[in-house]
Amino acid sequence: MVKRSGGALLLSLHIDRESGRLVTSQVFTAIREMILSGGLNAGERLPASRTLAKDLGISRTTVIEVFERLAAEGLIESRTGAGTFVSDALRENRPAAASPPTDAAQQPLSKPRLSRTIARASEMFNERLPHKPRAFTTAMPAFDAFPLALWSRQMSKHWRDQRNIVMGYSDPHGYGPLRRAVASHLRANRGIACEPEQIFIVGGAQQAFYLIGSLLLDLNDKVWFENPGAIGARNSLVACGANLIPVPVDDHGLMVEEGLRLAPDFRLAFVTPAHQQPLGSTMSLERRFALLKAADKAEALIIEDDYDGEFCYGGHPQPTLKSVDATGRVIYVGTFSKTLFPALRLGYFVSPPALVDVFNQVSNAFLQGVPSANQAVVASFMEEGHFAAHIRRMRKIYAERHQILCDAAREHLSGLLEIVPTDTGLHTIGLLPDDLRENEAAAAAGQKGITVTPIERFSIAPTQRNGLVLGFSGIKPPDIVAGVTTLAGALEELRQEAKAGRVV
Repeated sequence: MVKRSGGALLLSLHIDRESGRLVTSQVFTAIREMILSGGLNAGERLPASRTLAKDLGISRTTVIEVFERLAAEGLIESRTGAGTFVSDALRENRPAAASPPTDAAQQPLSKPRLSRTIARASEMFNERLPHKPRAFTTAMPAFDAFPLALWSRQMSKHWRDQRNIVMGYSDPHGYGPLRRAVASHLRANRGIACEPEQIFIVGGAQQAFYLIGSLLLDLNDKVWFENPGAIGARNSLVACGANLIPVPVDDHGLMVEEGLRLAPDFRLAFVTPAHQQPLGSTMSLERRFALLKAADKAEALIIEDDYDGEFCYGGHPQPTLKSVDATGRVIYVGTFSKTLFPALRLGYFVSPPALVDVFNQVSNAFLQGVPSANQAVVASFMEEGHFAAHIRRMRKIYAERHQILCDAAREHLSGLLEIVPTDTGLHTIGLLPDDLRENEAAAAAGQKGITVTPIERFSIAPTQRNGLVLGFSGIKPPDIVAGVTTLAGALEELRQEAKAGRVV
C-alpha cells in the first residue's frame, strides 16, 4: 500500500514572533482551536511533522512537542505507518462552538442590492425540479442504454494524449476536430450547410442562449418567445435583460401573426421547431417561412433550439429552420445533453456567417473553453461512427417507450389523463379533464413518487391548456407501466377528494 503524502494544509496558522508567547504555545493553541471549531474534521490527516515544520518555518522539535500535547488531550492520534489524525472520538463528542459576539460591528451585512436586470429576472425563476431517472422526469436520456464500456475506452485513450491537450486551457471556440465532426453531422443529418468555423462549442445549450442574448440584446429589447416555452432558455434570456413577448403556440408552431400583432419591432425570436417545448408540435413549413420573412423585415435574428430533434421516429423529419434560412437570420443551437448525457455539459451553436467574427472576438475575450478531453472523446465518438449508431438505437428505444406509455395510459388513465401521441423527442403531454387541475395533479403525483410537470410552469402568460408534461425516454418499460398505474391512483384519489369537498 502506498502511503499518502501531505495531509491537511494549515496555511492559515499564523505565528507572531514579536509577541511574548512561545511559538510552541501559539501553534498548539491554533491547531487546538481548528480541531474544536470543526476546521479540522474527525479522521482528517495532519501533515507529517517535517512537512508542517517546513510550512511554518519552525523546528521539527517544536511540532513534535505540539503533537504530543494535542495527543495528551485526546484531540489527535497516531497510527503506525499511516500518520497523525484528528481523533475519531470527536465525531460524536465535539464541543459546541461558542456563540459569536453580538457586537453590532460584527453583525452580517444587509442583503446586497442586485442589478435591476437580475432582480427582475429572479422573479421569473422557478425552483428546480428533481432530475432523477424516475417516472416521468423530462429531458433524461436512457442512461441504461448508453454504451458506457465503449465510452470508457475512448476516455482512457484520450487521457493518454499529450498533457498540454488534456490538462491545458481549451480553445475558447471549441476543439477543432469536434467542430469539424459537428459540421459534418449537421450537413448529413440535419440538412444544415455550415463550415467548422461557424460551430462554437459551449458548456451546454443554456450557456449558448446566454451568450447569444448578451451579444445581441440591449436592456428591454423585445424577444418573441413561445408560450408555453423552454424554461432554461427563458431564464437565460431574461437574465440578459430581454423583454420576453409571450407568443401563443398551436399545432403548427409559433403563431407568427400573433407575434407581429404583439411586437412587430422584435429584436430576437426563440423557437423549438422540431419538437415544441413542451407541447410537442412540429412547426409547419408555412410557419417557418412566415417566421423567416417576419425576421427579415424586422431585421431580427432567430434562435432555433433543436434540443431533441435528432430523435424523430415517426417518418422523415421536417427540415430544420436553419436549413431553409437563405438570409442568415437563424442561430442554430444543439446539445449533447440529450443525445449523449447531461454530465458532459457540452453544447454548440451554428453562427450565421455575418456573426462569426463577432463570436470569435467574444469567445476570445470572455471564454476559457470547455474541457478539451470531453470534446476529444465526443469528436472520436462521432468520427468513428458510434454517435450515428447510438442515435439510431435511441430512436428505436424511445419509440418503444413512447408506445408503452400510450398503451398503459389507454388501459389505466382513461378519463383521467389523455396522452397526446408524439413522433419526436423525449417527452409528451397529457391533457386533464376539467375537474382536475394541473398543479394539484402534479402535487398529488409527487407525493406518490411520480414527477409530472404542469404546463403552466412553462408559461409566461396564461394559456387555455390544462395538462401535464411527461418524460418517457429515461425510464425503463416496467417503470413506465408502474408509473402510469401509480399516477392513475393519485389522480383518482384527487378526483374523489374534490367530489367529497363539493358534497360537504
